[in-house]
Amino acid sequence: MDLISRRNILSIAASGGLLTASGATAQTAVPQPERPGHGGTEPLERDRQNQDLLVPPSTDHGTLPNLRFSFSDAHMRLEPGGWTRQVTERELGVSKDIAGVNMRLNVGGVRELHWHKAAEWAYMLYGTARITAVDAQGRNFVDDVGVGDLWFFPAGIPHSIQGLNPDGCEFLLVFDDGDFDEDHTFLITDWFKRTPSEVLAKNFGVSASFFGHTPDPSERYIFLAPVPGPLQPSNTAGATAVPRGFSHRMMAQQPIKTKSGTIRITDSGVFPVSTAIAAALVEVDPGGMRELHWHPNTNEWQYYIEGQARMGVFGASGQARTFDFQAGDVGYVPFANGHYIENTGTTQVRFLEIFKSSYYADVSLHQWLALTPPELVEAHLGLGAEVMKGLRKGKTPIVPA
Repeated sequence: MDLISRRNILSIAASGGLLTASGATAQTAVPQPERPGHGGTEPLERDRQNQDLLVPPSTDHGTLPNLRFSFSDAHMRLEPGGWTRQVTERELGVSKDIAGVNMRLNVGGVRELHWHKAAEWAYMLYGTARITAVDAQGRNFVDDVGVGDLWFFPAGIPHSIQGLNPDGCEFLLVFDDGDFDEDHTFLITDWFKRTPSEVLAKNFGVSASFFGHTPDPSERYIFLAPVPGPLQPSNTAGATAVPRGFSHRMMAQQPIKTKSGTIRITDSGVFPVSTAIAAALVEVDPGGMRELHWHPNTNEWQYYIEGQARMGVFGASGQARTFDFQAGDVGYVPFANGHYIENTGTTQVRFLEIFKSSYYADVSLHQWLALTPPELVEAHLGLGAEVMKGLRKGKTPIVPA
């Protein structure tokens, strides 16, 4: 996905290595924008990654807000057991209902026992991890998750995550609050540190001498611990399991397929515990496009896993903007805004569509026109007989179909 794997960042930093870009001291000449009557200075490399911002399509118009931010531009928090970075409302101002965290745990790396005020949804990007949780009725959950697997912890549910052999894990976390801050969670070490030893002693029924030496929370946020053995029934002996699992095998779902790609939709209908987040994993082949559509229930938050894409967003009243995306980028589409996502590269584009909702819903422009009386459509658009005949009444999320 990247020239330098994100998994190697810690080892490079620890060895004192420096990341340099060849030719960084000299700017390479690039072609000028070729729009007649318009020009400007030569664009930088960063501009070339966003061609449709540098030279917008002539159809772009108005003042839609920025709908793109890259995790590559986010602050990296490095810890002994891994790293984390986040894109929240502070980084992407329009995203007031969803925040995202990209986290890496090395082998044995533990995201310490903690909980949040926000619900947590996750997609595994790399490797394997063990997740644990306990619900309000004292029922527990332990599972091992791999690439393409999901988990969901409702707000207030205590949980942990640990990287397993052979190379730990990397995952995307999504929270149902744009103002969420990964640095402001409820940590178990922090609570112990801020509670008098005599209170802890009374709570646990032991001597106060057992307390007062809790590690500083900064030492335990993401820390290294022994790698657990294989998951066995004995790991949860004497405990009652939660009635609805907190994990889900998204890749085991049968996808919706067209000749240009696939889409897997996961909401509370197939992952019952996930009542606050619905999602779709979209794969678009070269030359394909996520069709013109909109979502009638809520905003859309996106994460690009691999490939290159272009998104056009229509915001009504003559407003439209176009954005370019690559792996590690976050996109956003305001509620009910029409949009498309087109593969602009030579490899498959894979991205997640994520919604603060218990269910997934979209409206297809193609299907809408096909199911509207043809004389009415023709009176509006004058499309002609060939276009009208080709309108499909079934939904086709990725085109060409």
